[in-house]
Amino acid sequence: MSFSLQPVDQMVPGANLAAYVQAVSSIPVLSPERERELTDDLYYNDNLNAARELIMSHLRFVVHIARSYSGYGLAEADLIQEGNVGLMKAVKRFNPEKGVRLVSFAVHWIKAEMHEFILRNWRIVKVATTKAQRKLFFNLRSKKKGLAWLSAAEAQAVAEDLGVDVKEVQRMEGRLSSRDVAYDLPTDSDDEDSWQSPQYYLQDHDADPAMAVEEGDWQQNSEAQLHSALADLDERSRDILAQRWLAEEKATLHELADHYGVSAERIRQLEANAMKKLRAAIAA
Repeated sequence: MSFSLQPVDQMVPGANLAAYVQAVSSIPVLSPERERELTDDLYYNDNLNAARELIMSHLRFVVHIARSYSGYGLAEADLIQEGNVGLMKAVKRFNPEKGVRLVSFAVHWIKAEMHEFILRNWRIVKVATTKAQRKLFFNLRSKKKGLAWLSAAEAQAVAEDLGVDVKEVQRMEGRLSSRDVAYDLPTDSDDEDSWQSPQYYLQDHDADPAMAVEEGDWQQNSEAQLHSALADLDERSRDILAQRWLAEEKATLHELADHYGVSAERIRQLEANAMKKLRAAIAA
């Protein structure tokens, strides 16, 4: 089954949020029998009119969920619009044979879209990227009882409850308590405020383009000299250096002695002579 739903006017909160909430609240809630009839019609017949009625009757639930995220400082209308996207995805994927109501299935999709929106817009710098960090981000805010920092015991309790390391709890708490700072000073700032701007104290004075080019050239030239010096060595000396210095499991002097049928002291001498030639070639 595949279809796409075109957005309708009632799904867009717009500037008049109160009017939107009043409109979606006036749409009747479906009875279990009518919902099953519509979900069957959509699932088996691809009836888009059934999908539309299912979506419209569940818009009130999106509003209810969006209001539970009011503490993140984001526009409620934006949260509702993102939640509506999740609702449409849920309706598209809903299987009536699973034996659950649509709203129970849709809650996951609605919250997932809102979570993505919050994480994209709550801070300029992302505060959560991994699955564990996302889980911690949303749960830590609800578990903190006040504005004070968590004690060691509280942080440990949160970590155990969420199944994460206590250090992750402490890092996330620091991120939640931080704020965005503009890299450059505002245009109307005076020189006395310059020390507060990250552009002054985050500047890397060692990042000189000329030095970077020079170091790159030196590295390239050194590698070329090394390859040339290795090519001038005899095959046995090259192999000894490779086995002693370049292999993941480095060979011992005695292992190489057995391989070449000479003494361990002779292998040591060959290695030392080869290294001497390499140093001379690179220093030239």
